[in-house]
Amino acid sequence: MSAALAGKVAVITGGSRGFGLAMARAYLEAGATVVIAARSAQGVEKAVAELRPVSGTVAGTACDVTVLAQVQALADFAVARFGRLDIWINNAGLAGPYGATVSIPTDAFTQVLHTNIGGVYHGSIVALRHFLAQGSGKLINILGHGERGPVAYQNPYASSKAWVRNFTLALAKEHQGSGVGVYALQPGMMVTDLLLQVDVVAGYEARLKSFGTIIQILARQPEEAARKAVWLASAATDGRTGLYVNASGTLKMLGGALRYGVRRLLGRLEPPPEVMLRVVPAAFKVQD
Repeated sequence: MSAALAGKVAVITGGSRGFGLAMARAYLEAGATVVIAARSAQGVEKAVAELRPVSGTVAGTACDVTVLAQVQALADFAVARFGRLDIWINNAGLAGPYGATVSIPTDAFTQVLHTNIGGVYHGSIVALRHFLAQGSGKLINILGHGERGPVAYQNPYASSKAWVRNFTLALAKEHQGSGVGVYALQPGMMVTDLLLQVDVVAGYEARLKSFGTIIQILARQPEEAARKAVWLASAATDGRTGLYVNASGTLKMLGGALRYGVRRLLGRLEPPPEVMLRVVPAAFKVQD
């Protein structure tokens, strides 16, 4: 336990499971009061019950980040409940179906954009308007695979994360010297539902046959990146707006590959995690 975030109130979108839930737990352990939000009220209620035994105070409310009014209501809820707002993490996101862009159903593609781009935009402006008025606060936007370059067959997610990176760093430049910190966190590949429950366009299933092994080699538990999220929100980053932090990095990926190789040589390799595929109809069939 630490007191790095003692007295701070943090909002975490997409906080009912996966990386968001791991961050909520880490923030509570660091002394923060935490408000989690997700689309499912039932999911939020379950997560709050799971987090209550952790040291700290936690509450939650349902919120669809694609709707600005609901995001504003989330901020109002946090302030009304706890009297202040110090940290905002835009974590809610969708992966979208795996497959060629022309084959992805339009509604599935745009849903990713509305959540990953619209949700970050809504959360950022709501948080910044509050933070700028009080002259303090920290906004953390979560990046992902594709934030630095194109990724074939994962175009909706990867392109949205490239947008989030540029958007976040531009915000930091716009508000330098305001007392408000704006940061981008790349957590790296993590073992969460985002990786283990995958939508795939019909006809592209075979491309994912080794995905479980890739996860086994490269993915890490979300708790490690959650500790970086705590550090970003702490006093250690005061006056350092515009930071880009990669919680994974090449050395850690190489370490994962080395551990995999050693275990395989020693015959101690465990089966790869099971990846659940949900096949969605192709909007357009690409000729082989």
